Amino acid sequence: MGEPLTDPMLDSCAVEPIRTPGSIQPHGVLFALTPGDWRIAQASANAGRVLTCPLDEALGRALPDLLADAGGEIASGLASADGFAASRVVRVAGVDYHPVLHQADGLAVLEFEEAAHGANVRLEAAYSDVRKLAQDLQDCADSDAIAQRVADAVRRVTGFDRALVYRFDAQWSGEVLGESSNGVLPSYLGLRFPASDIPAQARELYRLNRVRQIPSANYEPQPLLRAPDVDSPASLDLSYSVLRSVSPVHLEYMRNMGTAASMSISIVVNGRLWGLISCHSAESRRAPQPVRAACDFIGQLAAMRLAGLSLYAEAAERVRLQAVHARLLTNMAVSHQFLDGLVQDGERLLALAGATGAAVVSEFDVRLVGDAPDEDAIRMVADKLADLVEDGFYATDSLVRDMPEAAAITDKASGLAAISISQIHPSYVMWFRPEVVRTVTWAGEPVKSREPVTGRLSPRTSFAAWKETVSQTATPWSRPEIDAVRGLRTALIDIVLRKAEQMAEISGELEKSNKELEAFSYSVSHDLRAPFRHIVGYAELLRERDGDKFDDKASHYLETIIQSAFSAGRLVDDLLSFSQAGRVTLHPVRVDMNKLVEEVRRLLMPETEGKSIDWRVDKLPPTLGDPSLLRQVWQNLISNAVKYSAKRERIVIEIRAERRGRETVYLVRDNGVGFDMAYVGKLFGVFQRLHRAEEFEGTGIGLANVRRMVERHGGRVWAESALDQGAAFFFALPNSEGR
Repeated sequence: MGEPLTDPMLDSCAVEPIRTPGSIQPHGVLFALTPGDWRIAQASANAGRVLTCPLDEALGRALPDLLADAGGEIASGLASADGFAASRVVRVAGVDYHPVLHQADGLAVLEFEEAAHGANVRLEAAYSDVRKLAQDLQDCADSDAIAQRVADAVRRVTGFDRALVYRFDAQWSGEVLGESSNGVLPSYLGLRFPASDIPAQARELYRLNRVRQIPSANYEPQPLLRAPDVDSPASLDLSYSVLRSVSPVHLEYMRNMGTAASMSISIVVNGRLWGLISCHSAESRRAPQPVRAACDFIGQLAAMRLAGLSLYAEAAERVRLQAVHARLLTNMAVSHQFLDGLVQDGERLLALAGATGAAVVSEFDVRLVGDAPDEDAIRMVADKLADLVEDGFYATDSLVRDMPEAAAITDKASGLAAISISQIHPSYVMWFRPEVVRTVTWAGEPVKSREPVTGRLSPRTSFAAWKETVSQTATPWSRPEIDAVRGLRTALIDIVLRKAEQMAEISGELEKSNKELEAFSYSVSHDLRAPFRHIVGYAELLRERDGDKFDDKASHYLETIIQSAFSAGRLVDDLLSFSQAGRVTLHPVRVDMNKLVEEVRRLLMPETEGKSIDWRVDKLPPTLGDPSLLRQVWQNLISNAVKYSAKRERIVIEIRAERRGRETVYLVRDNGVGFDMAYVGKLFGVFQRLHRAEEFEGTGIGLANVRRMVERHGGRVWAESALDQGAAFFFALPNSEGR
């Protein structure tokens, strides 16, 4: 994907003082204050417009005493542990400002950002779009679909000419996956941007400060002035500043793109910068604070959905590869020579790494599997591997980068993963992937240039599609594949050394997956619950304070915000429940299923009140299991039966069970709307819904929870139905005597 930039002058933008630019953008003012007495240590050159005296006379004095208005209000906010609410507006010298407070370099940094007026999007409308997006994301099964939905929503909320969703790859170049535009600016959909366009320190700022706007690419920076008699840093850290000035190179980059204003929202997944939502306008434009808050929330919704997709896809791949791993170990255990057991099931050996060819190289011979290079080529690769293997492992998607001699075998071995299986002899297990020739379309030729006279770095001036053919590379190895290969090496070394620690390795892999699930649960709980509470809290405060001033439509909008936040909160709770269901330790006891069903029916009385329900409940046999998890199984199935039968004049719900051989099958049947059996495969998946959310409430996680909890008990679950003829849900549990 193009050679990295190595010229020090071309990399000068990577070391620019972007955290400490020494100036701010002019749509507000900034003060750096000494804690406690709030003396002005530093201030932006335009700060005099909110003061009662010239700025040079104010430096070193207490700010609250010098504000044209709201001095007491600002003093109270400075002294408060919570600072200022995000939506707070104060009027100073006849102008409305949003006060923003953070700490930097031992000082209290207080910014007054001018409140934007005349915005085309109201808070209610913004959160209506957010609510719709939260529902739409449930139907998105890949990152491209998520990106497009997010781009559409952000452009509707902000009114910018173009909104892009930009994803970083492993080398930090980025591709535009989703785009929404009114046609004023050119399309960049599908184009790729080099990593040098956003240097590492800029990416870190995007990760730390999720929302950033530049209302005008032609603004006049306002330098920071220091009080001569107050100790403060020569270069104040403005990493968290909303008004921080940006690099002149970046402003020139914007102008070269034909962009007069921009705003970015970071998508941070599991602590890593996944990508950006980038908004552009051909004319100067400033997004009001409520709109930016809505966009920040959209970015977090996207991050949550992407994290969920990635986590569960990776977990599924790990489980699949662990099964392959276990079978390979079994084959080796029963073979007289363990390497014979490794190669005799060549299909599984290839499947462990998703390879097309493999080879086992020992001191005495070379054993080939699948579409692998010939023995001489493999011996050549083995000789070179000694200098490349670290901790017994090596992997690359372009072998010729490290081994030019391999150019002759790129048709079979452009990609290589290898493990060392001996500390004495050059013995390896190798997996190969063939060359995949592809065309990468860049947004302009991915190089920066220098002015011939001054040598000053300048950004690219063209963003027209520029195509590059990439050859001698293979499909990259995934993290689960790499971990599976490493795991096999550990097992092989253990066998060679006559150790019996294979199961410990599998447990280690499971523990790693559990930690990833725990990290996801924490991310959801920590990052999303608070915004939901804030939305509900502020919306309810708004209703209590000004609700009598709203017309019917405004009241409806406000109620929609509250209800949508509650719904999103339920989604977070369901996601947590789903992730925890796979981790909790089972405490099996003899469970009276009749008692559980009665408890669930009592619990659901608020939902069933006023409905005509014919309950047909047989006597149910007991089982051995965890009562808490089984109660959730019954609650999900019975609640669904009530919900999807609600439109019937007389609801019939049947609950019964029968023993079949070594298992007991439990049944919940209703006479509701049913579903098309053609889609039964989707029924028990996360976020899968067979009916529109407008018809039936739900998060699309309940049945996925049922399946996970039943499978934790060694059971299975399935369903039968026909449209408008009700549905029957079955779950089978092993009989206690059969366990």
